[in-house]
Amino acid sequence: MRIPLSIGAIAGPGITLMAGRSVARGGLTMPEKLQVGIVGASGYGGVQLVRLLLDHPGVEIAFLGAHQNAGTPFGELYPQLAHRIDQVCEAIDIEQIAGRCEVVFLATPNGVAYTLAPPLLERGCRVFDLSADYRFVNLATYQTWYGGERQDTAVAREAVYGLPELYRERLRTARLVGCPGCYPTASLLAAAPLLKQGLIDPRSLIIDAKSGVSGAGRTLKTSSLFAEADSSVAAYNVARHRHIPEIEQICSELAGTEVQVQFTPHLIPMARGMLVTLYAQLRDPGLVSEDMLTIYAAFYRQSPAVQILASGVYPQTKWASGTNTCFIGLEVDPRTERVVVLSAVDNLVKGQSGQAIQAMNLNQGWEEMLGLPAVGFYP
Repeated sequence: MRIPLSIGAIAGPGITLMAGRSVARGGLTMPEKLQVGIVGASGYGGVQLVRLLLDHPGVEIAFLGAHQNAGTPFGELYPQLAHRIDQVCEAIDIEQIAGRCEVVFLATPNGVAYTLAPPLLERGCRVFDLSADYRFVNLATYQTWYGGERQDTAVAREAVYGLPELYRERLRTARLVGCPGCYPTASLLAAAPLLKQGLIDPRSLIIDAKSGVSGAGRTLKTSSLFAEADSSVAAYNVARHRHIPEIEQICSELAGTEVQVQFTPHLIPMARGMLVTLYAQLRDPGLVSEDMLTIYAAFYRQSPAVQILASGVYPQTKWASGTNTCFIGLEVDPRTERVVVLSAVDNLVKGQSGQAIQAMNLNQGWEEMLGLPAVGFYP
């Protein structure tokens, strides 16, 4: 069994290493790295995992799986990374993956992970699924919104929802993690303090969300073409987006009662980034913005991936670009007695791959932001 690493052991003057299992390298005692695999490495989620894990001090990429690109060097798919990684994408082989990897990230389309996770778990791997397959407590809900025939009820029941800010302790011991997507991440981080503290009428919850086109993935879609998306903002899947039941599931758990949300997603003409604007009716009309900011700061005081902004400051997507940080700002409107909460994330990092790594860090007993960028490029 792997011994969790932690920051702290000093190997020499000016050199800080991680304590845990170690091997001799070049005369120094260095930590033995966690062997990880990425299935679906050729997509946007997969390449973000590769980019981030290449700079992670505790891991080594042992397997890159890409069904349609098997046999292709990863550096040919993404030439900008060719100087950092010389591995070849491989066909998906459970025995090969389990024989080489302790942790496996499944950056696959919906409906694939539930065929791969059970045999990987049987062989001792820990699995972090970036698709929707293991985000639902009730598989009937999944099948209603995503389809497919599921025979993995017992496995799905074991899965932990991979939002560290809400399920940090459960993630420390999880074997299977269903990592939330970008819309649920930005929405739930905005809503959680309100629902957990009973500050709003949950029936009034409205979420207006805007995402960059990379949220649609790397597959060819007409709506993602430059000529279609540029210089235009458009709503889609109004009142029927697949993330609605996922958001409602966690909101209901937080509130202790069934919650339905009005959720409307929009596509905005930029590559990456997400901004969620949440509206809700306050139960106590005497609350002011400063009160709410104090509540949010206390709620996220132990959450390094969430930054609560000062009064009158509202988040911009550019601030979060390339980072695993969620920026939250808010305002109370005394005229309407509503609270407006704004949440900005990078949809591919905190909204996807970075968050999966954050969950892995907790699972390994590491500091949860280890290897993850907290400051973006600006402008």
